[in-house]
Amino acid sequence: MTVVNINVEAAIRKVKDLVAVENDLSPALQASIEELLLLVTLLANRLGLNSKNSSIPPSSDPNRKKTFKEPGTRKPGGQQGHVGSTLQPVAEPDLVKVITLDRSTLPKGEYRPVGYENRQVVDLDISSFVTEWRAEVLEDQNGKRYVAPFPENVTRPVQYGIGVKTNAVYMSQYQLIPYNRIEDHFRDQMGIPISAGTINNFNKDAFERLEPFEAWVKSQLSASPLIHSDETGINIGGDRRWLHNVSNDNFTYFYPHPKRGCAAMNEMGILPTYQGIICHDHWKPYFSYDCLHALCNGHHLRELERAVEQDNQKWAEQMITLLNEINTATINAGGQLEMEASYRYRKRYRELLQEADRECPAPVEKEKKRGKTARSRARNLLERLRDFENETLRFMVDEKVPFSNNQAENDLRMTKVQQKISGCFRSFEGAKIFCRIRSYLSTCRKQGITMSEALRLLFQGQWPEFMNGKEQGAE
Repeated sequence: MTVVNINVEAAIRKVKDLVAVENDLSPALQASIEELLLLVTLLANRLGLNSKNSSIPPSSDPNRKKTFKEPGTRKPGGQQGHVGSTLQPVAEPDLVKVITLDRSTLPKGEYRPVGYENRQVVDLDISSFVTEWRAEVLEDQNGKRYVAPFPENVTRPVQYGIGVKTNAVYMSQYQLIPYNRIEDHFRDQMGIPISAGTINNFNKDAFERLEPFEAWVKSQLSASPLIHSDETGINIGGDRRWLHNVSNDNFTYFYPHPKRGCAAMNEMGILPTYQGIICHDHWKPYFSYDCLHALCNGHHLRELERAVEQDNQKWAEQMITLLNEINTATINAGGQLEMEASYRYRKRYRELLQEADRECPAPVEKEKKRGKTARSRARNLLERLRDFENETLRFMVDEKVPFSNNQAENDLRMTKVQQKISGCFRSFEGAKIFCRIRSYLSTCRKQGITMSEALRLLFQGQWPEFMNGKEQGAE
């Protein structure tokens, strides 16, 4: 690594060589120099971390450079065989305007109408729409009044309708737009004077209606053969808290909690009784649950990249090549390797780790010392790949298991966007509201339901069809 045109590794080696030949150094000074060299090494390694060799996000990369793709050979626009999405005319337009021909501009003669040439303009009309309900009032001969009942959801002299609620919650919880900008949208575009407090009330209403959904989606994930799990730090009222995620291709569940470990996972109520396969990034508390595990090889590749760049580990470079080769072979085989092929790759995997053991040996255990002797990050990674071989390579023998834990990471990504926009959640209640609504919206999206349709059904007191097709009351 080079810092301000200084090769750090070469400089450290030079100092070590000089210290080694100096016989007049006191033991205390020599120990101090060694400790300072260790500190310089650790700081230099930290400077060398980026999104390609660690779990830090790309936005945190120092002096991030934009990468530009080489220009392709294909012409711009849709390619041959591409199914286009050209704007198509509708059968029943909302408004028809007829253009008559000025007869005075035509040559003399007799003309008869034979039809029209049609062109359509698709536009957007954003405006408020007010429905007034008038309940008939009858009075009998004795002066007793009888009033027709209003619809169940019409409870006030003036109130907001389902369309306003749907739009507000959609913009707030899905598009992550701040409350004051949603206020501007309703006031400027539709002339509706909505307030931040009202938007918050809409979100609370959606949160309360989704209580049955939360129980339902947890039961679906608990019964799934494969789930992904991950967690990320969030800011709630200025304090660091954790947002946990359990998801797969069909369902999503988010849960905020003050803690990161088993206490939070147990409170979620999915993992303690789960009997399928959990795909995760080797966070140790996951292994306290008695089920099968699959480790994220995306994390392994980044850690191996760091071992190559910072520790000059040749075995790590070879392991990157091997894991990518196994992944490609598994994809080409339809998601699962034959027994013979998986045996060959497993043998190569073990042989490579045996060679790595010679290049990156375990430290000598010192006598009369409590605890385990400290190991380098490269050595820790090596031992993890060795001890958790089945969990690392499960993707090649089980077609349900993916190569990485990208599903959970993708589901969590929009939470990080929310934190960038808003900075934090103001309260734990706000975080819970966000998590439950996002769980519902993410699940609906995976099931092919649009966000607007999902919210409209919710405020109408119905569930989407994928929830067993039952139109249950959402209240």
